[in-house]
Amino acid sequence: MSKMRCNRPTALFVFFALVAVTALPGIAAAQTPVILSGAQLTRIVPSGFYFEGQSAPTQMRNAAAARFGAKQHVVAGMVDTSGYSADVRSRYEGFFIIDTPMMVGGQELAVGAYGFGFVENNRFTISDVGGTQLFTVNTEPDRNMRRPRPLMMTRGAGGVRLYSGRRFVSITLR
Repeated sequence: MSKMRCNRPTALFVFFALVAVTALPGIAAAQTPVILSGAQLTRIVPSGFYFEGQSAPTQMRNAAAARFGAKQHVVAGMVDTSGYSADVRSRYEGFFIIDTPMMVGGQELAVGAYGFGFVENNRFTISDVGGTQLFTVNTEPDRNMRRPRPLMMTRGAGGVRLYSGRRFVSITLR
């Protein structure tokens, strides 16, 4: 029988190749969003939200959140806007909180807490808590949505989809 010899550079290369291959699934999983539900959702969604000088309670049945990795979240929820003027209600439905920079409908959004609205003409708008509109993007239709809800989140291509009924906006890590 012949002995196979392995020199040190080859052994190191094989070792690091094996480490890289075994680490890839973990890296990919860390970036794959997990839609939160139950106690996890309740723990992360605030009970109310401040916007334009008022605080409104969260509609927990219309709240959603996703986790990207250990400490990267997107949290959205509709609030009771009955105390707001008709002008504010026409563009503000709830809160949108992110703790890592994200892309929302192709627009960059920094870490922070914002107001959002699915508004007329199939658009989605983000405003700061003072009510200043930061951007508006088009929403996309999902005709295959079986049971639409006023607000929900699902995994989508490279991130998550935030829905209002059958219309959604895509959210991805930046």
